[in-house]
Amino acid sequence: MTAELVRGQNHPLSHVRLEIRVAAGKPVVAAATLGDEHGRIHGVEWVAHPGTPTLPGLEVSKQAAADHRLAVDLGAMPEAVHRVSVLLALPPGAEGPTRFGAVAAPFVAVTGLDGTEVASYTITGLDAESAVVALELYRRQGAWKVRAVGQGYAGGLAELLTDQGLPQALQLAGGINEAVAQGLARSVAAPPPRTPDTDRTRQTATPALGPEGSGTTTQGAPGAVGPQSGSSYGAQGGPQAGYPGGGADSAAAQPGGSAAGGPIDYSHPRRQTGAPPQPAPTAPPSAPGQPARPVAGDATGWSMEERLYNQVWGMFEDLARTMSAYRSAVDFADSRMEKELDQALSDPRSRIGGQGDAAREAAQAKHAQLVDQARAALDRDLDQLVAEADVVEPALPPAFAGWDSPVWHGYRVPMEIPMALRLGDLHLPESPELRIPMLVRLPLERGLWIDSGSRESLDGSFADSHELRRLALDTAVAHAARLLAVYPTGEFAVHVIDPAGSAAQALAPLVQTGVLAAPPAAGAAGVTDVLTRLTQRVDLVQMAVRGGAADALPPGLDTAEQLLIVNDFPHGFDDRAVTQLRYLADEGPAVGVHLMMVADREDAAGYGPLLDPLWRSLMRLTPLPDDHLADPWVGHAWTYEPSVVPPGSHVLRQVLTAVATARTKYR
Repeated sequence: MTAELVRGQNHPLSHVRLEIRVAAGKPVVAAATLGDEHGRIHGVEWVAHPGTPTLPGLEVSKQAAADHRLAVDLGAMPEAVHRVSVLLALPPGAEGPTRFGAVAAPFVAVTGLDGTEVASYTITGLDAESAVVALELYRRQGAWKVRAVGQGYAGGLAELLTDQGLPQALQLAGGINEAVAQGLARSVAAPPPRTPDTDRTRQTATPALGPEGSGTTTQGAPGAVGPQSGSSYGAQGGPQAGYPGGGADSAAAQPGGSAAGGPIDYSHPRRQTGAPPQPAPTAPPSAPGQPARPVAGDATGWSMEERLYNQVWGMFEDLARTMSAYRSAVDFADSRMEKELDQALSDPRSRIGGQGDAAREAAQAKHAQLVDQARAALDRDLDQLVAEADVVEPALPPAFAGWDSPVWHGYRVPMEIPMALRLGDLHLPESPELRIPMLVRLPLERGLWIDSGSRESLDGSFADSHELRRLALDTAVAHAARLLAVYPTGEFAVHVIDPAGSAAQALAPLVQTGVLAAPPAAGAAGVTDVLTRLTQRVDLVQMAVRGGAADALPPGLDTAEQLLIVNDFPHGFDDRAVTQLRYLADEGPAVGVHLMMVADREDAAGYGPLLDPLWRSLMRLTPLPDDHLADPWVGHAWTYEPSVVPPGSHVLRQVLTAVATARTKYR
C-alpha cells in the first residue's frame, strides 16, 4: 500500500533498488546529492546532475524535463553515504516560470522496479523558491527510510548546495546550469496553451475493454501503458502533478469512467480542462469488439487547425510515454533476471546436478515472457498510433504537411498566420515506421541552426563534408520557403548573407522566383550592411514597444517578420559582426527578427567560448537523420529527419512562384 507522505514524515523502505519518479508539469532539473551521517556533501563528486548523471548506485536525467525517473540502488552506495537527497530546480534562462509558486505542485513517488509505489509526496506550499529538496533517503541503524522534505530555496541551486555544506556550491551550480542550457538547446519545447482556458483535451476514440479485451489498457507488463495513457501512467509512475493520490482506479473515477468496463477517458490529466469549445469529429463506428477507427481532428479546439495541432502533439506525448513504459518494463525484466541468476549462482548446491542450468533457464524464460508481454502491449499501442497517423497526415494543412503532401498542389497564399510550422519528422528506434510531425509555434521563439558539420551518421557511415554543406543549404532553403508560404502576403521577408557566394546554386529557387527582400549579401561590406539594418530595426521596435509608441515608427520601416539566413559562418565575419549576430539571436525573436544559420560549429572553434551563447540560443537541426532532439516529458532521444522536397519535384518553385505573384498583386 502506498504511503502518502506529508512534510517531515518518513516511511521504511523494503527495497534497495528503487525508482524515484517526478512529475512537475513544467520542465525542471532533477539532481541528487550524497551526504554523510551529518548530511554534509564532501565534494562535487558527491553530486549527480545533468552534467554528471551517474554515480555509484545513482543515476539522474541528463536534461530538464516535466517528468523524471531517477534510478537508485541503495545496496551499491558507498559505506560513507548515509543520505541521498533528491533536488528539483527550475532551469534558469529558460522561457518558463522562475518560481515554484507559479507551477503546479511537483509530485514525487518512490517505487520498486516493478512500478509498485512505496511512498509518494506532493510538494505544496512553495512560492518564491526556485530550488527544493524534494525528499531524502537516509540510513538509520542499518535500514533505509524515505522522508518528505519539501525545503525550498529562493536563491536556487547555489543556495541549496551551500546549505548542504558544499564548498564549491556556486561553481557547481553554474556547471549544472550550463549542462541544462545545452540540454534545452536540443529539446523540443512543449506547446503552450493559447489562452488559460484553451489547453485542449484530446479525446480517445478507443473504448476500454475488460480483462478479455484487446484495447489500449495494458496488462502483464510492469510499467506498460497505452498510447492514450495519461491516467495509466499515473497509476504506474505516480499520479501527475495536481492529482495526488491518483492510481489505477483514478481513471474509473473520472466522468464516464467505469471499473466494470465502461468507457474510460485515457487523455492526459493535465489536458483535462473541461468542456471543449467546439465538438471534435465523431469516430466512425467499428466492428463489435474492435477499437473505434481513428479520425483526424479528434482533439478539441476552436478550429480544425487547432484540433489537428493538438492531436499531433497528443500523439507525440502518447508515443513518448508508452515507449517510456516499455523501456521501464524491459529494464525491470533485465534486473529481475540478473537478481535471480545471482541468487542461483550464490548457492553452492545449485552447481551440482544441473540445478544451476535449470535455474538459469527458468530465469531466462521469465525474462523472455516479461519482455514479450511488454512488446505485445507496445505493438498494440503502436498499431493504434500508426492508424491514427495514417488518417491525420492526409488531413494536415500546408503549414503542417510534408512537401510530398498533395495539399501543396492546390496551394493558395494564406490570409492568416497559422498556429505552427512543420520542421521535419520525429521517430524512435523501436518504431521507425511511426513518424510524428515536428511542429513549432509561430512566430518562432528562437532561431534555427542547420548543422553543416561533418559527423558520423546513424548507420555508422561518414558523409562527405561538401555533400553535407549542400544538404544543409537545401534544408535551409526548404525551411525558408515554407515560412514564406505560410505567412500572408507582405508579412514575412527573407534576407540572405552569403559572404563568399558559395551558396548560389542552393539559393537559386529563392533568387530566381524573386521572393528575397534583396539579393544575397556578399563580402564584408554586404555582411555589415545587412546586420546593421536588422540590428537597427530591432532597436527601433524595442524602443517603440517599451515606450508604448508603436505608431511612432519611421514610415519606411518594414514591420513584417524578418528571417536572416547566414551561410558559411564564421567566414567573412569580424568581431563586430559576431556581436551583432549574438544580439539578433537574443533580442530579435521578441520583435520579429529571426536567425537561420547554416554553419559548422567546429569552423568557429577559433572564437572559443564567445559563441557558446549564440549556439545555445538556436535550435539545432540536421540535414540528415540524427537522434539529437529530446521531448519535454521523459527526455527520449528522438531521431529527427528534415522535411525535404521529393527528388525531381517542382513543388518548391511552384509555391515560391505563387508567393512572388501574390506579392506583385499586393504592391
